[in-house]
Amino acid sequence: MTGKSGDEPKEQRLGPVVRRRGQVQPGTTDQRLLDTAGPSDFIHQDPWRVMRIQSEFVEGFGALAELGPAISVFGSARTPADSPEYDKGVRIGRALAEAGLAVITGGGPGAMEAANKGALEAGGTSVGLGIELPFEQGMNRYVDIGVNFRYFFVRKTMFVKYASGFVVLPGGLGTMDELFEALTLVQTRKVTRFPIVLVGSDYWKGLVDWVRGSVVAEGKASERDMDLFHVTDDVDEAVALVTKEVGI
Repeated sequence: MTGKSGDEPKEQRLGPVVRRRGQVQPGTTDQRLLDTAGPSDFIHQDPWRVMRIQSEFVEGFGALAELGPAISVFGSARTPADSPEYDKGVRIGRALAEAGLAVITGGGPGAMEAANKGALEAGGTSVGLGIELPFEQGMNRYVDIGVNFRYFFVRKTMFVKYASGFVVLPGGLGTMDELFEALTLVQTRKVTRFPIVLVGSDYWKGLVDWVRGSVVAEGKASERDMDLFHVTDDVDEAVALVTKEVGI
């Protein structure tokens, strides 16, 4: 509260933050830190969340810094283990490992498990980047290095930072999210030399036709953006495309 006209408002400095008037907090930062009997609601506040976010980046960077060349493989968690798509995921994981690449997935079941399984069976490095969800999936048993994240955006950074390209199997909204983020990063040149290969021409045909027939046709994207990705049904071609563009 201010007193007479012209009086300076009550002010509190908490590190780089200045609080005045009704925003002044009781006590000091050190006092709250050392007061073991104090409230615990701070762990649900935004400043604490920033520290959690920072810690997730540190843990992810630390776990993957020495991974070496890698490819991120995406696809549906709902892909049945006895389906042709699952078998293709295994073959892709195996072929990438045989080409000297680590395989990074979301660490879950379905297509992710398939790629991890193929990489493990071929003696490659199999990585899973999990995410905390209301419906717990857990890390599949074929993962060698697993990191679980609370925040999607931290996890997505790891998928791109430590991979040299994406192979995208048929998937749902999460797969689409990763796909379009990668396309945007390549389009805006936030990442370079980053091949994106869609596996399954029948599955992806509707999406590709829509991008060309609506997005590009109406000027929302350019024709050259159609060159940001490749579509194939052949495992060997998919692996050749990502290995060729990353110079392996």
